[in-house]
Amino acid sequence: MRERAVRGRFRPDGYIDSAGWASVAEDPGGLFCPLEFRYGRPEVRALFSREARLARALRVEGALAMAEAKVGAIPAEDAEAIERAVGSGRVRLERVDALESELRHDVMAIVRALAEASGASGRWVHYGATSADITDTALGLEIDEAIGVLRQDLTGLVRALMGLARRHRATPEVGRTHGQSAVPITFGYKMAVAGAEFARHRRRLDELRPRVAVGKMAGAVGTGAGFAKDSAAIEEEVMRRLGIVADEAPIQIVMRDRIAEFVNWQALVAASAERLATEIRNLQRSEIAEVAEAFDEAHQVGSSTMAQKRNPIVSENVASLARLVRAFAAVPMDNMVQWHERDLTNSANERIVLPHGVVLLDDLVTKLTGVIRGLDVRTERMRENLDRTGGIEMTESLMLSLTAHGMARADAHELLRRLTRDPTQSPPLADRVRADPTVRQHLTEAELAAVLASSQYTDAAATKTDRILARLEPEFSR
Repeated sequence: MRERAVRGRFRPDGYIDSAGWASVAEDPGGLFCPLEFRYGRPEVRALFSREARLARALRVEGALAMAEAKVGAIPAEDAEAIERAVGSGRVRLERVDALESELRHDVMAIVRALAEASGASGRWVHYGATSADITDTALGLEIDEAIGVLRQDLTGLVRALMGLARRHRATPEVGRTHGQSAVPITFGYKMAVAGAEFARHRRRLDELRPRVAVGKMAGAVGTGAGFAKDSAAIEEEVMRRLGIVADEAPIQIVMRDRIAEFVNWQALVAASAERLATEIRNLQRSEIAEVAEAFDEAHQVGSSTMAQKRNPIVSENVASLARLVRAFAAVPMDNMVQWHERDLTNSANERIVLPHGVVLLDDLVTKLTGVIRGLDVRTERMRENLDRTGGIEMTESLMLSLTAHGMARADAHELLRRLTRDPTQSPPLADRVRADPTVRQHLTEAELAAVLASSQYTDAAATKTDRILARLEPEFSR
């Protein structure tokens, strides 16, 4: 087994030594966080690796030097030397860790390491900046990259739901409210509703991206005094080079309402994901059995003791992770409360909440997309369940028709309530209403047949499915 270094040594004074590396075997037995070996896609976890975070911080320092050179604040040749050092690979994580162990300051360790790599030009590294200029701007870059991934995830899920909705636009199914049979619906409409819901989340993400993927280059307490008259020009140029925008009114840090919005958006998506996963789980219940997750009959095991089990384990996993993502939303709200122009109460928990939230949300959305793409839709069972109701789902249609033919709506409602007092009792609703003299007084046999046809509901659902898909198509076809 290959050995891998992990952090984890405490010094006697209680300071966590960032350069105290312990060697553990690179296998799940030597890892602590389940994200390292069980949840999350490797390429998404890589966004939050220490190497990736160091690279972003160095990019910010390089952009700062070049921006300062542009306004004449530092010599151009020195800025170019700093920029070359940023891209050279000479600033190594090991050296940064060694410096942090001595300095007990993460940003100063990066500044010192970059200054060393820049030679004589290193005197200009970090000129006029404060630590949060670097960390928060690098965080803005990180969030921007994460948003790009999550946007792709939502696009894939919406397209999968649209495909399912299109295929089953007219597939009849029992509509259910409070867990009880309601009026007929189509399975395609149910999926179109979910597609529209996740499409709204993608629109929200596009709207919030310029608000949350921001940086700052405004020095201590955010006034920009350290950059003197060139403050606005330097900040604008730094952000232009990095491809994000500046917080127009920061304190020493980027204002945390922005991060709270992003994490609460994640909670919204997680809630929608659990709603859809719960729908699939309920429709897979043995007594309903209208859909089922894909199951590898050749190899997959549903239970260690009950060999017949085909459990909706991926949907359950989605629901479980969604609850954790929603729980993260409270912490960034607390982080909005700072002492004066800043404190450090947000710092430690953001290192945990932000990467975990993004990695887990990506994980659960891509898993849910896989469930939708491989879903076994049992149309015959949907028809059976609809027929099994004995027609009681058509009481609304009957009530409306009786009202249109002269009965008071309240009287029609009470009549049908009495006729369906025991919905499991034979005969079916059609026979009961045909035998009722009040109904026969108002409706002919032909009118009854039309009123009792479930197609009026399924046709309406199919038509509305088409309308939803027509609105989504231009947005998600490219």
